[in-house]
Amino acid sequence: MKGTAYCFDLDGTLTTTEILPCIASEIGVAEEMATLTKATIEGHIPFEPSFRLRCLILGRVPSARIREIVASVPLNESIFSFIRSRRDRCYIVTGNLDIWVKPIVDSCGCGLFSSVASDDENGLKLHSVLQKSDAVNALRQQGHDRIVAVGDGMNDVPMFGAADVAIAFGGVHPPSPAAILASHYVVHDGDTLCEMLRAL
Repeated sequence: MKGTAYCFDLDGTLTTTEILPCIASEIGVAEEMATLTKATIEGHIPFEPSFRLRCLILGRVPSARIREIVASVPLNESIFSFIRSRRDRCYIVTGNLDIWVKPIVDSCGCGLFSSVASDDENGLKLHSVLQKSDAVNALRQQGHDRIVAVGDGMNDVPMFGAADVAIAFGGVHPPSPAAILASHYVVHDGDTLCEMLRAL
């Protein structure tokens, strides 16, 4: 067996801000995107239709420009260092698009489970939207005998339910009520989170 695998949500967990509103500022809809993102995190809107709508809106921004924006998004340094020191056992698990979040994944050097899209002269094409529990199931099939999951939103609840240890993280904003209910622990800063992860 491969031991413990650590699954980290991206937006508002590893990053110190939500990514999609940052992209939305390019086309002047940052406030509207932030409202939609918040409603989704809190579970008022189902994740998949909300994400498809957000991709439709943000598809107007060229993917190359989106990657530039994502590369400039600040990360939680404690969590980033934890991942970098355990790259072979850490995974980013995000509903966000693989072609958008590549700069962060490359910087971390860890594994990725994400939604999948492509971009060509006809624009953005969304191929699949990640169900986060699928990531946990895939890691078990790879031989990990324990999964620790960290996240903050409603869409992390399936991942929490499939994991052995679930931690609701409130680094940027309070975790959603559903994430708190589905978690074993609630933590509000990166240093404390990483201390807990090392102790588990």
